[in-house]
Amino acid sequence: MRFWWVNQNQTYRHEVAGGYLWSPKRNANGATNPFYEFMREVSPGDLIFSFCDTCIKAIGVARSYGYEAPKPIEFGAVGAYWEQVGWRVDVVFREMNHAMRPADHMDVLAPLLPSKYSPLQSNGRGLQGVYLTSVSSHLGFALADLIGFEAHALIKGTEVREQDAPPQTVGLVQWEEHQLEVITSDATIEETTRSAIVQARKGQGLFRQRVMAIERACRLTGVDRPEHLRASHCKPWRDASNEERLAAENGLLLTPDADHLFDRGFIAFDDCGDLLVSPVAHIDSMKRMGIDPDAIRNVGRFSDGQRHFLKFHRENVFLKARLASR
Repeated sequence: MRFWWVNQNQTYRHEVAGGYLWSPKRNANGATNPFYEFMREVSPGDLIFSFCDTCIKAIGVARSYGYEAPKPIEFGAVGAYWEQVGWRVDVVFREMNHAMRPADHMDVLAPLLPSKYSPLQSNGRGLQGVYLTSVSSHLGFALADLIGFEAHALIKGTEVREQDAPPQTVGLVQWEEHQLEVITSDATIEETTRSAIVQARKGQGLFRQRVMAIERACRLTGVDRPEHLRASHCKPWRDASNEERLAAENGLLLTPDADHLFDRGFIAFDDCGDLLVSPVAHIDSMKRMGIDPDAIRNVGRFSDGQRHFLKFHRENVFLKARLASR
């Protein structure tokens, strides 16, 4: 279990009532934001302190890993809903009967604040620009002591079994269905191309044919029977342009289990073909799927085009390695 702090001044009522955290992937200028990147490190069972209006008003328990999802429609700006795609974590929140104001306890908390990515200033005021950040177990338990019984009761009951976590599909189906509607109604796209793009969503049709022309088997398991393989997008269909959705080098042939792990960001590949395994991946489950990270070191070379799309996957889908303790 890890401890997290989220500043929710503008989104508290939506996120706490809705049971989630949501952030963009990057800043408006395209720059990487560490407080958004932290969304990719949360694991089921982690504890999240919700800070709003100078107080910790709620505590949440993460129910999922981070996953791609459209901006929640309740945030507003409906017209941009389908264009603003970020990270979402499903959370069960409990609002506290008595909110705790950290500024009243800085004699206890200040010495425990991290030197980097701190959620608070030394005077107890929130830091503008911080969304989600991790806090040490020492600070986490100190906050729990100040909040009292409600916090400790949640900590004792935070274990989340894998089967209890909700499916990571909130918003994705509606998002892709919207994209399909746009494509099928676009008269500027030839009918055969429209059909191919739609089929490519499921790894079928022209996209599959093109991938099979350059890939012969599952890179992870060696399975080479076409009926047991899926054409999996490196840059997901939902993120890709129409041309990229049909590009052979944007695909790998994978067994269904390997496709699931790759699509959800539990595994990735570096440019040299080495297998990358997310620290949030459940290794025993992977082994039961026939994918043993200890036995699979390298899956072979990739073309320049494949490396281009795999880079996107590492930067935007892969559930990244946890940073060293701060």
